[in-house]
Amino acid sequence: MPIIKSAKKAARQAEKRTEHNKGIKKDIKAALKAFKDNPSAETLSKAQSEYDKAAKKNLLKKNTASRRKAKLHQIAKDAGVKLGTTKKTAAKKPATKKSAAKKTTTKKPAAKTSKSTSKAAA
Repeated sequence: MPIIKSAKKAARQAEKRTEHNKGIKKDIKAALKAFKDNPSAETLSKAQSEYDKAAKKNLLKKNTASRRKAKLHQIAKDAGVKLGTTKKTAAKKPATKKSAAKKTTTKKPAAKTSKSTSKAAA
């Protein structure tokens, strides 16, 4: 048992993190089992999403998650699952105040006056 106050807190945090990580791992295993029982595009997407979440939260390394997702994709391909190629449209970011202010402060170049037009007007 820890004696120092900070060590006690660290132990409490470790317990909470362990429980949280176990939950994420259970979600991965459930999605993987669902995919293996019924390989479809929907279950593949769900399993890959779980791997992405785990990698984002540093529960799995990025390349490990990528390797496992590739293996799932190969299993789906071998099972004859039709994989749709969905393109995600890149949403434009709204203009920030800084960029909007920058656009309004740009000045147009001054129009050149030619000598011939000024003489004709006089």
